[in-house]
Amino acid sequence: MSHTNMTIREAIASTIDAEMARDDSIIILGEDIVGGAGTAGGPEAIGGIWGTTGGLYGKYGAGRVLDTPISESAIVGAAAGAALAGKRPIAELMFADFIGVSLDQLWNQMAKFRYMFGGKTRCPAVVRMIYGAGMNAAAQHSQSAYAILTSMPGLKVVLPATPADAKGLLTEALRGDDPVMFFEHKALYGVKGDVPDGEYRLPFGQARQVRSGGDITIVTCGGMVRFCEKAADALAKDGIGVDLLDLRTTSPMDEEAILDSVESTGRLVVVDESPPRCSLAADISAIVAQKAFSSLKAPPLMVTPPHTPVPFARELERAWLPSHKDVEAAVRKTLAYNGSR
Repeated sequence: MSHTNMTIREAIASTIDAEMARDDSIIILGEDIVGGAGTAGGPEAIGGIWGTTGGLYGKYGAGRVLDTPISESAIVGAAAGAALAGKRPIAELMFADFIGVSLDQLWNQMAKFRYMFGGKTRCPAVVRMIYGAGMNAAAQHSQSAYAILTSMPGLKVVLPATPADAKGLLTEALRGDDPVMFFEHKALYGVKGDVPDGEYRLPFGQARQVRSGGDITIVTCGGMVRFCEKAADALAKDGIGVDLLDLRTTSPMDEEAILDSVESTGRLVVVDESPPRCSLAADISAIVAQKAFSSLKAPPLMVTPPHTPVPFARELERAWLPSHKDVEAAVRKTLAYNGSR
């Protein structure tokens, strides 16, 4: 299979374009995804503030590429209704932090349509949302809300960490019949990698083994993958073998891959960008404690930010966000465990 080297931003943009060309039921709506209407530059003077929707308006027109008011509840509500009516909407939330004003549409509507209507309907909507810290965007524009949505039955939750995964997972999302929450980390948009040309889909619920090793399991997702890779490479220089799993999707979640790895290594570190209480890290630690307790040689450790809002000051944000050094320290602490507290 041939490949093209591109960024995650380019992989997302090209996938949206290719899928819209393939299926005319796909529409896209969000704030400033066209941009420039009413200005001297005219439509597409901006082309989307994240660089993922430029050129779509010129190709597919105002009927399929819709700038919306600044109302996330309207964006998600319109997407839910369009999906029920036979469209395949892509709703873009400029920041994932704003799900709060659209929780009814997500939690009580999209997530429950299939269940409440006895399987007689479907809601093939993809809600793309930009998330994550590390870009000095402050407390209301830097949060990782994937744990909140993962907890809601009926929603699929996806977090690509590579350009290839961005294409494969977004294609899968746009071909499916369920609501998908597609999280794009703002700090990863410039990450480059080889992306398969042509048709490429990745099934949900299958973790990616990023590194292979027999001493300890690290489980992570999204923006934290790059820090864990750096930690794993540093640890490898000291002969420590890390089995590093990138979940890719948190709903469905690949429990089998996690448990198989922990049963082999006997040790677990979970790295999560969301705060620790009721988090993905807490959930995975509980699953392993319940289902692989007899295999554990040490208590699972969580590496997360503190239970505080994301700081705005650059130095504080850097201290708040888990780093590769934090991951490395957690691994060494777990390996040194001798049964005492």
